[in-house]
Amino acid sequence: MTSVLEVQHVTMCYETGHSHPLVALENITLHINQGEFVGLVGPSGCGKSTLLAVIAGLETPTAGTVALHGDKSAKRLGRVAYMLQRDVLLPWRTALDNAITGLQVQGVGRGVARGRARQLFVEFGLTGFERAYPALLSGGMRQRVAFARTVLVGSDLLLLDEPFGALDAITRASLQQWLAAIWGKLDATCLFVTHDVDEALLLADRVYVMSKRPGRMCLERRIPLERSQREGMFARPEIAKLKAELRAALFDELETPIPSVVDSEQGGKQ
Repeated sequence: MTSVLEVQHVTMCYETGHSHPLVALENITLHINQGEFVGLVGPSGCGKSTLLAVIAGLETPTAGTVALHGDKSAKRLGRVAYMLQRDVLLPWRTALDNAITGLQVQGVGRGVARGRARQLFVEFGLTGFERAYPALLSGGMRQRVAFARTVLVGSDLLLLDEPFGALDAITRASLQQWLAAIWGKLDATCLFVTHDVDEALLLADRVYVMSKRPGRMCLERRIPLERSQREGMFARPEIAKLKAELRAALFDELETPIPSVVDSEQGGKQ
């Protein structure tokens, strides 16, 4: 598989004015291959958003390296698309013109950008709402517009920071099902941050679990079902076992770290 992202031994510390700095991340290592949807689950305050900022090039780590396509010196700022929990749509722009904001920043003409966005609006179930302003859109539709804006910039990697976290339960479940259904058509690579183990199991190919601060990787697991096989997945015993394992890691109930997928695969090759 072709690697898109490799994070190696990243530590992030902040000076506080006291004798000891605040350690937000400690020795973080993860990888994402081309076309993968990787979930990242962790408790509040564990450094998930800090990690995304480092990956996006918004922060420089205290130690460790971040490589895009194997290049540790590659500039990541502008090559990585970052979607926040809030949709942050511009209230004076229509849905279509909000979606093309990133393309226009890149210098793409409005006519060309709108043409690309209209094609994606069909896939995203937004046809007929191109001229609607954000105030007239439901929460779910606003998030789909924000996601379209993220996808349209054509970045090497999508970073989604709890994009459904601010939505009500029904809308969130609907968008989870929608994203699971369309993901294979997007030809994209994604790191998806969530507090919700069920959400990670439903959407991801692999899941990492982070510890409480300072954030460390304490577990990595692959989802043993193709996305097309996941309807009713939570009734399956192997998924129930995996969910319990992820929750145990999330709530710091594990006495010792469990080997990652990579460690297990390497062990099997010896």
